[in-house]
Amino acid sequence: MFPIRDHNPSGRTPYVTLALIALNVIVFLATYVSASDWDLARTYATWGMVPGRLMAGQGYETLITHMFLHGGWMHILGNMLFLWIFGDNLEDLLGHVRFLLFYLVSGLAAAALQIAPDPMSPVPMVGASGAIAGVMGGYLLMFPKARVDVLVIIIIFFRIFTLPAWVILGLWLGIQVFSGLATPTDAGGVAYWAHVGGFAAGLALMVPVWRRRGAQGYWQETQGQPPHAEARYPLSRSSIPRVRR
Repeated sequence: MFPIRDHNPSGRTPYVTLALIALNVIVFLATYVSASDWDLARTYATWGMVPGRLMAGQGYETLITHMFLHGGWMHILGNMLFLWIFGDNLEDLLGHVRFLLFYLVSGLAAAALQIAPDPMSPVPMVGASGAIAGVMGGYLLMFPKARVDVLVIIIIFFRIFTLPAWVILGLWLGIQVFSGLATPTDAGGVAYWAHVGGFAAGLALMVPVWRRRGAQGYWQETQGQPPHAEARYPLSRSSIPRVRR
């Protein structure tokens, strides 16, 4: 089950979101596709965020560079899909420059929470997930009832369901917290606490915007929906021929 689109159209072209997606894809193609395992390990060790290295006063540039590295096709595709679905609306709300700052600060907060449980860890962290989690946290605060289409795949059956954003994002956050508690801090794999840290930072960073718009009064006025007409996606009938009985 994963989201494929929302019903929340953007009022302006999301240049920063598009640029971030393009940059992430370019870096991935340049560093991953034709690289050997040795080359990948060296890239991650050099440009990934290694907590122990930072604690030694080295590699501060990796606090930014790690956000543009990815560990595989599913990693990059999943991250870019989430950024595309949720990023354009926050960019529309904040403006291009402020959205870029919001994205980077969320990524830094994600790195901080990933470092906190094991500051001397030698395991590199890579990926835009923490920064994108911040986008998701901000989206949840501003558009909790925006409709999001979710694709559910059960073996060979495909079905699209429409759910409010708070259900999807709340479930996602719960999975991150549970998985983070269940995973040893010195283990590799998914950086669950980075996701939690980025999400919390994004939500907190959007609080001033939410308050300026009326806080709970804004929710009451919009009923948690985007303050504009939602996008509608017509469902087309299947072109597969059927035999009538």
